[in-house]
Amino acid sequence: MRIPKTTLEQWRVLQAIVKYGGYAQAAEALHRSQSSVSYAVARLQEQVEVELLTIEGRKARLTDNGEALLAAAIDLLDDAQRLEQLAQSLGQGREAEVRLVVDVAFPTALLLQALTQFTQLAGHTRVQLTEVVLSGADEALLNQSADIVIGTRVPEGYLSNLLLDVEFVAVAHPSHPLHSLKRELTVDDLKRHMQIVTRDSGTLQPRNEGWLGSPQRWTVTSVETSMAMVEAGLGFAWLPRHMIQKRLEEGSLWPLPLNEGRVRRASLYLTFGCPGQAGPATRQLAETIEMTVASHA
Repeated sequence: MRIPKTTLEQWRVLQAIVKYGGYAQAAEALHRSQSSVSYAVARLQEQVEVELLTIEGRKARLTDNGEALLAAAIDLLDDAQRLEQLAQSLGQGREAEVRLVVDVAFPTALLLQALTQFTQLAGHTRVQLTEVVLSGADEALLNQSADIVIGTRVPEGYLSNLLLDVEFVAVAHPSHPLHSLKRELTVDDLKRHMQIVTRDSGTLQPRNEGWLGSPQRWTVTSVETSMAMVEAGLGFAWLPRHMIQKRLEEGSLWPLPLNEGRVRRASLYLTFGCPGQAGPATRQLAETIEMTVASHA
């Protein structure tokens, strides 16, 4: 293995000289003698065999080659700093990765906001995100494949925190035959038309929720596909209001005027995968999600 001739410390000295405008200023900022700063840069130029600095009056300026090399070196210095921060975090018991499992009914905008805030707080911690439907959340807990689970149930043996309620609205395209009836709709009306259903992503004990009374039923694997099919006029479905609100306002989807069951609600809960053993990064992400949800309540 080839060992580099230069060190990160030498590049850090060069960066300081440029940043503070000269050798004396860099020495003061780095709490070093001016002679050691001069020696570090002179040795660096010898090792790379390229002139890095020129002196104009009392100010040091990078050469063109120096600018190119220092720009690359700054990336290395940043990487080294992140590596040290990661080592410090791991030494303090912080996890290198948090496994987050989220039911697709959880609002994407809230999830993205929470993850953005978490990145700013703990950018050195990776997040492994998995999206599931219904019992897929339960399986993640059963298989111990998640540190945090956001799902629609509180599994036996777990304590969970309620995050929010998601409203599902029965909708169809404006040109759908159900809307042409121009009256309140009954269960018998629904049974005569195609229903679009999102399949449970779990495999051990899959479950169904909501009304599934139509003998004509297409089952899909994502809410996005269900929404696209409804928009195309292929059937009706109960869809999360937060996902279709804009379409409702624009009129590309219309609520079905059911005599009952126009809207149903599902509660979403946050559950730790290992109760009582969640690490600091896991707890921080959970707190960030809860605070994000609370701020939009």
